[in-house]
Amino acid sequence: MGYLILQVFSVFFIFATFFPLVKLDYWWVRIFDYPRLQKLVIIIGLTVCWISSLGWSVSLEAYFWITALGISAIYLSTKVWPFSPFGKKMIETVSYNEQSGISLLVGNVYQYNKHYEKAVALVNSVNPDLIFFVETDKAWERGLSEIENDYPTQIKIPLDNTYGLLLYTRMEIVRQEINYLINEEIPSLELDIKLRNGEIITIYAIHPTPPVPGENEKSTERDAEILMVGKKSKANPKPSLVIGDLNDVAWSYTTELFLKNSEMADPRRGRGLFNTFHAKVPLFRWPLDHIFLSKHFGVASLKVQKGIGSDHFPISLKAVLTPTNDTETIKANGEEKEEAREKISRGLDENDKD
Repeated sequence: MGYLILQVFSVFFIFATFFPLVKLDYWWVRIFDYPRLQKLVIIIGLTVCWISSLGWSVSLEAYFWITALGISAIYLSTKVWPFSPFGKKMIETVSYNEQSGISLLVGNVYQYNKHYEKAVALVNSVNPDLIFFVETDKAWERGLSEIENDYPTQIKIPLDNTYGLLLYTRMEIVRQEINYLINEEIPSLELDIKLRNGEIITIYAIHPTPPVPGENEKSTERDAEILMVGKKSKANPKPSLVIGDLNDVAWSYTTELFLKNSEMADPRRGRGLFNTFHAKVPLFRWPLDHIFLSKHFGVASLKVQKGIGSDHFPISLKAVLTPTNDTETIKANGEEKEEAREKISRGLDENDKD
């Protein structure tokens, strides 16, 4: 019986390793993108079990499973390694400069969470220049009202559909757009903000819909919104950031396609996973909340903050405009540019059908 269980688990996790290579948008395919580190740990454990079985008898089948699991482990390691402290940094570490820098706090508060005081305490502790919270309704707007004196500039779109947005900043907003890029019920923000030294930067703040059963059977709309924002950032000559709960992990194919087409950079690479979800299930955590930066920035700090009662941990970052471009970006080839255009088109078409 134990031997059969070992076989079944080995088949499943080898399948789970390579199934995300199938370029289908269905949630039951894309869900396998998320737990890559967990899959790696389990596969290493299964490999050890098969190696141990060689002590009982020399079996060609055991060698087959060891080889197959070993290939799976190597593949997963190549995907996880860039998000470890041993990987190569895309963005260099720099000292923080308040005049040419900006500090941000980004988080999904979970609409039905009532621990407003924890969010307020975190804001007071981190003391960021800009706060972006998603899944915010009218109750959250009221619950955060006491931070408004310190953050006189606010953009509030409280909604009951888990796609409300609240943004607070001490900095001057010189241009703002509220966009509904894919779905008329899901807002996003595009802001030009003036730093203390007078430089203007653009912030794209988004929260696309996740691919989950009962809400959105496919990742089509999510992928399209992420890639649309990447296209906007690439065309924008100003330094820019993309922030928010993207409902996608840092190592997914869509996120990599976004990085290539936007030529933005991920501060996680070379620093660590910085998992933000699921805050209440330690064994199942992955990076869903993001702050991507254009080549104009260096990173002074990146930190996952303590929980505020949500299923997400907030994440904070201090970024600084740098005089030279030392950021390592990756660029899309012709095929990847065409794929991004097709994904955006499919996302718009799917929403028209709805």
